[in-house]
Amino acid sequence: MDAYGTDSDARQGLDGPGRSGGAPEPDAPPGPVGPPEPDGSSALDGPPAQDSPPEPAGPYPLDDPQDASTDAAVLESGGLAFSVTPAPGPYAEPRTGVAALSPRYQIGAALALAVVAVLVCVHVGMVFLHVAPSNTLTKAHGKAIDDWIYPEFEQNWKLFAPNPLQQNIAVQVRAEVQEKNGDVRTTGWYDLSAEDGQAIHGNLLPSHTEQNELRRAWDFFVSTHDGNNRPAGLRGALSETYLRRIVVLRLRRDDAAGKGGAIDQVQVRSRTTNVPPPKWSTEKISDKPMDRVLPWWPVTAADTDGGAR
Repeated sequence: MDAYGTDSDARQGLDGPGRSGGAPEPDAPPGPVGPPEPDGSSALDGPPAQDSPPEPAGPYPLDDPQDASTDAAVLESGGLAFSVTPAPGPYAEPRTGVAALSPRYQIGAALALAVVAVLVCVHVGMVFLHVAPSNTLTKAHGKAIDDWIYPEFEQNWKLFAPNPLQQNIAVQVRAEVQEKNGDVRTTGWYDLSAEDGQAIHGNLLPSHTEQNELRRAWDFFVSTHDGNNRPAGLRGALSETYLRRIVVLRLRRDDAAGKGGAIDQVQVRSRTTNVPPPKWSTEKISDKPMDRVLPWWPVTAADTDGGAR
C-alpha cells in the first residue's frame, strides 16, 4: 500500500488531506435526505440567505395610542421601531385673580368694583366740599353734605391751626340715684375722659368710640351753647340729648345706680387744665383747673338702653 494512497486510513500530510492543522471536525450526523427544493437546493443547504431584514408586519403603535393629539414619528432601524414624541409647546401661565373666575363671576366682580369706585368718588367729593370755602354747591346742597359728613367723617384743622389746643379737657358726670328702698343719693364724679384714656393707653387698635365719641359730643354741645349753657341755635337741643344719652349709658356701664337702683338725674361738668409750658419757656400760666358745670338733666326712658337702640 502506498503511503500516499487514497485508500489508506492513515492521515495525509500533517493532519490529513487538505488540512493545514487543528483537530479533525466531527462527522455530520446521519439524517434523512429530503427531496430537492424547486429551485434545485436541498434541505441540507440551510435556509436561503436574505439580503435585508424583513419588513415589519404592520405599523408600530405609539407610546400612548389613546392620545390622538400626540404627533409621533416612527423611525425604523434593523427591524426595531422607536416612537418619538415632539417637545411640548411654550408653558402657559395659570390665570389668577379675576381672570380665573367664570364669566358670570367676572361680571359680578366688575359691578362690585364699579360700585366701590363710585362710592369713593362721592365720598372724596363730599369731603372736599365740606372743607372747601363756601361756594355755590355748598350753599345749594349744604344739608346733604352735612348729612354725609357728620358725625363719622367730620374734618377739623385744629392740629395745624395757628393756635393749637393747649388745654386738657375732661368730661365728668354724677348722678342722682333712687335706691331700691326709696332713698335718694348722689354719686361722686365719674371721670369719663379718664376712662377713655385708660382704654386707649397701650391699645394698638383703639376703637373710634373710645377716641372720639365723648370728645365730639362735648365739642358739639359747646359749639351750640353760649357761656350760660343756653342753646344758641336749633341744634342746641339735639346736642343736649346726644350728650345726655352718652353719659347715661356710661353710668349704667359703671353700675352707678347699684343693684335695684335707678338713675333719676345726671349732671355734667368739664374740667379744663392748662398744659404746662416746657422748662425752657418763660411763659407763666395758671395750673388751677377751671370747671364748667351744667344744670341737672332729668333722665327719661328714651335715654336708657331701650330708647337708645
